[in-house]
Amino acid sequence: MMAGHHGLELRFVASAARLEDCPRWDRVEAAFAGRSNAGKSSLLNAVGGGTALARVGRAPGQTRTLNFFVTGGALALVDLPGYGYARVSAVAAQGIAALLRCYLERRGNLGLLTVVMDARRPLAQEERLLIELAARRGIELVLAATKFDRLSTAERAQAERRFSAAGLRPVFCSVKTGIGVEEIRRRILSAAPARRPPALCSRA
Repeated sequence: MMAGHHGLELRFVASAARLEDCPRWDRVEAAFAGRSNAGKSSLLNAVGGGTALARVGRAPGQTRTLNFFVTGGALALVDLPGYGYARVSAVAAQGIAALLRCYLERRGNLGLLTVVMDARRPLAQEERLLIELAARRGIELVLAATKFDRLSTAERAQAERRFSAAGLRPVFCSVKTGIGVEEIRRRILSAAPARRPPALCSRA
């Protein structure tokens, strides 16, 4: 499927419910992680040029598997299961959390992690853990503070101060207005190919 102007050419290729089911390839993977109501899948679609590839549900928490999309180059985007909000059973929630943790800690192809956060909310513990995990593994990190269009001028300044106090410099973005989307796309394209993994580095 062809993305819109300025976007990537994205094509859905696979879903995986286990690490062992992930594609065996030498592509660098740029993954999107975030709370189920932070707009993660919507941002991935926007980075892809607006083509509705990643599933966006009316209720948060629709992404429950690892979903892989390829571009024309040596890069793949991965829509990870959301966390913290999905209306699923406790057993299902534990399974989703285990799958997410397994991918983030063991997937050799992972070269870049985009942590999607709601710009209106304080940094959550899960987001801190994702940031720490990326640092521990030496993975390139992009922080995307979404829904920036919903903040007033005063609230925007407050959000900037809040992130700055935590030592973070996110890309403030909005899928609705397009602000910040091109910068996130550029950072993914510039950083991920530089971390090309060994051939068939897909197994733990």
